Amino acid sequence: MVDLDAAIGFVVAHGDAVERARLSWLRAGAAPSPELLDSAEVGQTPTGGWPAVWGADLASVDATCFRLAELDDLGALGRPAARRALDWLASRQQADGGWEEDLVLADDAPWWARPGDPEARLYLTATVTFWLTVADLDARHAGSLGRRAGGPPDPRPGGPLDQATSSGYAGSAYIGVVHTAVQTLAGQLQPDGTFPSYLAVGWLSAAVFHQQELFYESARIQVALADRMPKLSPANAASLAAALRRVGVDEQHWTLVAARRRLAETQRSDGGWESDDGHQFDVHTTLAAIRACR
Repeated sequence: MVDLDAAIGFVVAHGDAVERARLSWLRAGAAPSPELLDSAEVGQTPTGGWPAVWGADLASVDATCFRLAELDDLGALGRPAARRALDWLASRQQADGGWEEDLVLADDAPWWARPGDPEARLYLTATVTFWLTVADLDARHAGSLGRRAGGPPDPRPGGPLDQATSSGYAGSAYIGVVHTAVQTLAGQLQPDGTFPSYLAVGWLSAAVFHQQELFYESARIQVALADRMPKLSPANAASLAAALRRVGVDEQHWTLVAARRRLAETQRSDGGWESDDGHQFDVHTTLAAIRACR
């Protein structure tokens, strides 16, 4: 069984102010201070995205999705900064329904985000589609039901902010973008439930397909992931479970039970989990595990 108390203690001991605020939101829904939210949103470009540390001042698809994950842990996806970022991501969808980084970043982008690489393109497509799906899910949960002023769902990439709603967002503005992206992802799904790309494409697509009620496709992916679960890294197990929980997969679903078992096996004695990207991201991985198990 995962020791959540030890995990919480690890974040308190080793996290910075933003990471401890993420913990407070995940544990108790405690709203961060406006000053802390401003610091979490710092660096946003005028276009709406955030640059990567490797990408100078140009907004990056990958970095923007990473920042949205942090803001989600702060309950901040309804704030104007996140809405602008989501609108920017939606506007970056290409004609075939996918996403990739700007070609200007080709010499600097890491392998998982390199423009022109089909595996990186599929990974970014799954990641962006996941966050646009989460945004529309939150809008419906906030009471908008995907409708704008009593009208039909808004299929445009981006949409007007409506400060009269509790979420600050009145329309299911990304429904058309997501639909096109889902078709792109489904077209790349192999008969054995895998994708010709990185493993994360699998669980992100499984979450998206579940939310889109493509349950058969989602289940095929989860069967393939189950075969990998015994050797999955703690960071991957945490991200997998957190993504599925975020779109409402029941915590007793067999995939989530298996992921929690893997997290219990890999939790360290200090309460944290090891990141795949270096120890400086161990707190981030531990927060993902807490999100998956809360």
